Amino acid sequence: MKQTTKIATAAAIALAGIMTTPVSADVSKAYVSDLDNGKYQNPVINADYSDPDAIRVGDDYYMTSSSFANLPALQILHSKDLVNWTIVGAVADRYPAPEFDGVSHGNGVWAPSIRYHNGTYYVMYGDPDRGIYVAETKDPRGRWSDLRLIYPVVGVIDPCPFWDEDGRAYIAHGYAGSRAGVKSIIGMIEMKPDATGVIGEDRVIYDGHRDNETIEGAKMYKRGDWYYIFSPAGGVATGWQVVMRSKNPWGPYEWRNVIEQGDTDINGPHQGAWVDTPDGKEHWFLHFQDKGPYGRVVNLEPMTWKEDGWPVIGVDKDGDGRGVPVRTYRKPNVGGTYPIATPQDSDDFDSNTLGKQWQWNGNPQPLWYFCDAENSTLRLFSHHTLGAKNLYDMPNVLMQKFPNENFTATAKVSFNPRVKNGKTEAGEKGGLAVMGYNFATLALESRPDGIYLVQTDCVGANKGKDEVETASMKLENGGPIWLRAVVKMTGAKNPKQKPDYKCQVKFQYSLDGKKFTDFGRPMDVREGHWIGAKVGLYCTRPWKSNDSGWLDVDYFHITK
Repeated sequence: MKQTTKIATAAAIALAGIMTTPVSADVSKAYVSDLDNGKYQNPVINADYSDPDAIRVGDDYYMTSSSFANLPALQILHSKDLVNWTIVGAVADRYPAPEFDGVSHGNGVWAPSIRYHNGTYYVMYGDPDRGIYVAETKDPRGRWSDLRLIYPVVGVIDPCPFWDEDGRAYIAHGYAGSRAGVKSIIGMIEMKPDATGVIGEDRVIYDGHRDNETIEGAKMYKRGDWYYIFSPAGGVATGWQVVMRSKNPWGPYEWRNVIEQGDTDINGPHQGAWVDTPDGKEHWFLHFQDKGPYGRVVNLEPMTWKEDGWPVIGVDKDGDGRGVPVRTYRKPNVGGTYPIATPQDSDDFDSNTLGKQWQWNGNPQPLWYFCDAENSTLRLFSHHTLGAKNLYDMPNVLMQKFPNENFTATAKVSFNPRVKNGKTEAGEKGGLAVMGYNFATLALESRPDGIYLVQTDCVGANKGKDEVETASMKLENGGPIWLRAVVKMTGAKNPKQKPDYKCQVKFQYSLDGKKFTDFGRPMDVREGHWIGAKVGLYCTRPWKSNDSGWLDVDYFHITK
């Protein structure tokens, strides 16, 4: 029933004349890039997909991005036109290192690359503490091979494989100064053509200390006789995009700055991917910009190759060979019109698997949840939290990326704490969370005298600070009850400085799903470790036992 309602809603949008282009059933109610008039607005993906890389295979585009310590890792997005994207899968369900069974914020997948070679798709990423991992598949929508470590090394990040016409293969990469003790350089090592290991010694091929400090994120291509490496420099929010070229993969490389922020409010512009249209006539560049607590969103820029063999990205207003980002632009000419689509956000839990937008804070355990497709609910079992300083340190938190700067997330839930010897056990808790270094929750909690609705805030969660209860109200029972988070982001957008964005959440509840009442106080939320703030669900308990209570979630809906 709920899925039918969702499809009917999308159809109603089209039939009402709001959209003339066909609309996918699960299009977001919070943000759409396609303007339905032959143009799009940036960002094309208004969510935290940092360090994006993309390829075209035939008339299909595939993208992946950094997932750090969140699981499933390396989400795969698909598009037919570079504007309308959906999540179609993920590379890894688990990380091979045991520390990811707990919480390891900011570690894991840094700046991956996706490539297609001889009928096989490859995704490669650098773990700054372990080295370069790779996985492969024949179908990017299906299962990928297990992650395998092909280059054990500390400090190497942002790897990109490249296969040359002569049969040799290479990995261009950057360095994490926090681990390697040096940054602002690009390195390269030869790779076995079957991507099972490396050959010879790593070598520095470009030193950016003088002209392009903090250069990183190498993406390697070949066009004609020239080898090109696209790399951002100058810092995430304050930098520019560099293109280097040489007629030898080992260099020496000359370089140009091909796009910078200029007088726009699109900062960076930071690392991304060069792709073309199926007919090869148009060239485009996907990159991210930093929105502070909101995360790093994906923009699409036109790209032109000049007669001198250098590209210009964005719009070159003064003809100096250096473009600036676009806010709106005509859509790529891919030879057809495709339905308006967005990465998934709302979930009615009609499947026996979680929606592809959801991620855990660590390697998932089977006893954390049950997807009850028969009853269209997600059941989150309470998981003991011994040793965790606050919710930020718990791996069993189910989150997704913000879908827009301003949105509401509403969950219809029922709370069923554990009953032992006829009495409800105190301490179990479950509900909504808006998570970052500072976070806030609206949850149901079992106490000796009943079930309470509570707001909990935490300032400095990453520093081990305690959660503080800021509001509470006794309920007659555990639901159903509707919990709502209203998220708003404001702040200066000074083109010459890192944007001073602020993110605030306030909570509401309803006992009938119609009338919502404000609850507690607004809370300022911060970004996480290398990621934007997230919104989602959790269910925890502070003690071990042979059984648990649970939180049933009937739906989780995102609206503008």
